[in-house]
Amino acid sequence: MKQRKSPHTLGNKKILSLLIEYSLPAITAMTAMSAYNIIDRIFIGQGVGALAISGLALTLPLMNLGIALGALVGAGSAALVSIRLGEKKEDEASLILGNAVMLNLLLSIPYSVIMLIFLDKVLYLFGASDATLLYAREFMQIILVGNVFMHMYMGLNHIMRASGYPGKAMYITLGTVALNIILAPYFIFILKLGIRGAALATVFAQVIGLTLVLIHFFKKTSYLHFVKGRFKLRLDIIKGISSIGMSPFVINVGVSLIVIVMNLSLVKYGGDYAVGAYGIINSILMLVVMTIIGLTQGMQPIAGYNFGAGNYRRVKEVFKYSVIAGTCVSVTGFILGEFFPVYIAMAFTDNKELIDISVTGMRIVLIAFPIVGFQIVTSNLFQSIGKAKISIILTFSRQIVFLIPALLVLPRMFGLVGVWAAIPFADILSVVLTVYILKIQGNKVFGP
Repeated sequence: MKQRKSPHTLGNKKILSLLIEYSLPAITAMTAMSAYNIIDRIFIGQGVGALAISGLALTLPLMNLGIALGALVGAGSAALVSIRLGEKKEDEASLILGNAVMLNLLLSIPYSVIMLIFLDKVLYLFGASDATLLYAREFMQIILVGNVFMHMYMGLNHIMRASGYPGKAMYITLGTVALNIILAPYFIFILKLGIRGAALATVFAQVIGLTLVLIHFFKKTSYLHFVKGRFKLRLDIIKGISSIGMSPFVINVGVSLIVIVMNLSLVKYGGDYAVGAYGIINSILMLVVMTIIGLTQGMQPIAGYNFGAGNYRRVKEVFKYSVIAGTCVSVTGFILGEFFPVYIAMAFTDNKELIDISVTGMRIVLIAFPIVGFQIVTSNLFQSIGKAKISIILTFSRQIVFLIPALLVLPRMFGLVGVWAAIPFADILSVVLTVYILKIQGNKVFGP
């Protein structure tokens, strides 16, 4: 019989080697997914039109709400699995896997049904105009129908990575992204399906990815696999998954709320093209942020396992390396956005007005970006070791306490420039708070 891969090397292998081993696949996967989103928007901008980019940007709150529910289960269960494996409690890890499957079904199906019923009203509420509603509706109808597959795929892929198979999780993700990139132009340009084609390509690729992940967990040779009778929901496991997964859930709900306020402000102070410009800028932001999140996904099982095992020195070491790498990534994003914004915008559209708005916005939004990597890594560290409340505080403060008030006040003073400036304003304040909390919590995380 083929020997099953064990995650217990997380407790004794060199930290830097482990971080590279676990984060490189996650970074590759997350970067590939973000790159797909960029390419998808380029296809839509060049093949459907500039207003289609604006319509797609209007769907971001709905997309992020769906991702929030998936992250609640996926990230929460993955972190809990890592901690239980670190404690040598394999049976409990198996129960967490079964509960994650059921929770994904219970959350994703009602969300899709409710949003499909009220889709037009929701999109108008989020800032859609008569010119952009059609594009947003056509895209989201397809995405919502396939939402259950996307949720399940995202959740189980998280658990696969956390249970000792980061490389396999990466290859499956890369495969789905590659399929997506191949299908999108075929559906958009050859079959003339427009923005619906982009959505169909996304859902089809996710279904294939989910199939491959399910095959992995049905195999008894996998270290963590499906076991009959372990799919019954347990309240203590639900609470554990929810408490840890609440941080990424709040992050994505906060992002949704921010995008709603942002879109409404952009429509008011800049019109439909300003919304499209934010769609372009957000694509670049997400490429950088998701790369850092991929790094933290590699950090998560290492930090969670060693925290569960009481080896705080190794927790501190993986955090240090992650902060250095995350900062390098955020600085790279800053350089690209500040010095090459025209070329970035031109890749999405040839509409001069949209390009001009995008260039100005990008330079303002990314002005404080070099310090963002530290904040993301630190917030995810607390999530990784089960200190969900602190992670939520850090995330909630940036998304709600700092950014939304800035979005409500600064545009009144500076117009469209104020909308863009609210983002770096919140970034700076959130980093200050993160430094303060890390200072007072350091001994509890890293030991005396």
